Order: sequence, then C-alpha cells, then structure tokens
Amino acid sequence: MDNEEIRKKLLELADEKYKKFQKGLCPNTNNIIGVRIPLLRNLAKEIVKQDSETYLKNASNEYYEEIMLQGMVIGLSKCSVEQTCKYLKEFIPKIDNWAVCDVTVASLKIVKNNQKEMLDFFRSYFKSKKEFELRFAIVVLLNFYITEEYIDFVLKTVNEIKHEGYYVKMAVAWAISISYIKFPEKTMEFLKQNDLDDFTYNKALQKIIESYQIEEETKAIIKNMKRK
Repeated sequence: MDNEEIRKKLLELADEKYKKFQKGLCPNTNNIIGVRIPLLRNLAKEIVKQDSETYLKNASNEYYEEIMLQGMVIGLSKCSVEQTCKYLKEFIPKIDNWAVCDVTVASLKIVKNNQKEMLDFFRSYFKSKKEFELRFAIVVLLNFYITEEYIDFVLKTVNEIKHEGYYVKMAVAWAISISYIKFPEKTMEFLKQNDLDDFTYNKALQKIIESYQIEEETKAIIKNMKRK
C-alpha cells in the first residue's frame, strides 16, 4: 500500500464531526482529516501485514493521521528492540501534539517485555529541550515503568525535569498521580518533599483527587496539601 492509496483510504474514512472534535482537543494542529482512532488502528494492522518497513521508510507526513499511523505501525510491528528504537529515533521528532504522542506510546507493547533495553534508549529524551520529545519519554514512564522495580527511578526522574511546556508539566502531573494510585506511601513522601514547580505540583494533586480509585478521606488530605 503506497502513500497515495493510504491517503485515499484516510480521506474516505474522514468524519467531519470527529474532525471538529479532534481540532478542539489539539488546538494548534491544523492538518487533521478526521479519522477515528479504531479505524486508523485497523489501517495500521493492514500495513503491518503487508510491509511495515517499506511503509515507514517512505511514509508521508503531511496529515496528522499520516503521522499517527506511523506511530501505530511501529507499535504493532513485530520487530527487534534495536529495530524499534531505530524507527522511534526517526519518528519521535515528527510529534507535534499530545494525541500522536500518547497514542503511539500506548501501542508500544514491546516496552513491557524489554524494560531495561528500552529505558536505555529513552534516557536521552529526559534531557530533551523539545516539549513533545520530553512528553513522549514521560508518558512511556507512566505507561510501563510505575512498578516496584522502577518507581524510585520514575519519581526521581520527574522531579528533575525542568521544562516550561504545558504538555510536559501535565505529563509529569499525570505520572505522579498514577504513581500515587499504585504506590501511595512512597508517592506521599515524594509529595511532601520535591522540586516541582507549583503548577505541576498542584496539577498532580488535582489528578489524584479526580481518580475514582482514591477514597474520599484521602482526597480531603490531598486537597489540603495544595500550594497557595
């Protein structure tokens, strides 16, 4: 399936109502066709069955969906850690919105069974000055590394991140909220002593409070920890 065929399929699958909805979620993204995620994923599966390597080498980057499709194909492709990292290195700089970032990360099932090797690849991105490269690395952490083995690393890493990008701060807050749900005592210690800016810290508390997995009594305690 070449780029012309793929674009034709994308345009056929376009949903004007969904396009308006998605543009509202990604306000600075002006190249949205309007294809729903499940339909994009089905198309990605078709591409993987045919020839993902040739596709990724020649894929078009004009539309939001074309870039998201590449992320899905990387995640669905049954290839080595080394090859996945090669694909990601070429793909990550193309990300310019939170949706492509988060959907791609969620598809990277290879990380779950290759945590150490994949973390070695992502380490450099924690120092990136680019908002969505850094968000990508943080979202990888919150999806795959909030575990007994890596929780200390996760909290240390997010504490050291200093970036003014809104989507970085929100990802850090999200990571802390997930950490609290899974490791409440350790994360509470972190919340009592950290180097987070006030916005990120308060957003982390807000996300914890919004969780259905947190008891009302605990939410009241968390609410009182807000910085003025």
